[in-house]
Amino acid sequence: MIESSESQLPAASAESTRRNLIDAGFDLFGSRGYDATSTRRLAERAGANIASIAYHFGGKAGLRRACAEAAAQRIAGAVGAPRPRGDIAPEDAAAELERALRGLVQLLLDGEGARGLVGFMVRELNGSPETVTLIFERFLGPKHRELCTLWAAATGQPAESDAVRLSVFATIGQAVYFRIAEPVVLLGMGWQNLGPDEAECIADQLVAQLHAALERSRV
Repeated sequence: MIESSESQLPAASAESTRRNLIDAGFDLFGSRGYDATSTRRLAERAGANIASIAYHFGGKAGLRRACAEAAAQRIAGAVGAPRPRGDIAPEDAAAELERALRGLVQLLLDGEGARGLVGFMVRELNGSPETVTLIFERFLGPKHRELCTLWAAATGQPAESDAVRLSVFATIGQAVYFRIAEPVVLLGMGWQNLGPDEAECIADQLVAQLHAALERSRV
């Protein structure tokens, strides 16, 4: 076992260090990339000592995996963890989709550490097959299937059809766009920042588009 001063800290302090290291991983892995990020820089960003990375995660690779798991947990907290769906009325399915979309917008645009989280996700999902597999199997895959089931219940279309699966991806992608294209959005809208009011405006627009898409898709 790696010896560290962390082992002498109260549990709450050790957990705080662990969270700070994960947040540092989001920021630096997302902005600089995994290979270009040193353990020293991670520790400095987290306000921790280098040994704490090995103590909590076994090393930099373990921290990267912990960041992926934390990303899945934070998204699940915002949009709801995947769960089985039985029979559900079309209006209830549409309401569930709206709640999930509003939760996602709030997380991405107004949630604590949203920029670092999204930066990490975008870089990792395009550069780390291991991270893609972990996040997809732990959360994104099951949640996408659940949302497809809700879309099918709301429209009458088959949940496994390409049209439904692509519609769900498109709905999610629109929310992500407003974070990754934040500078363009701010210039185009004349906004100073993306705060709670702006996030609510964006959520309202995306929800209107969601209901319009559901209406067009009904059979």
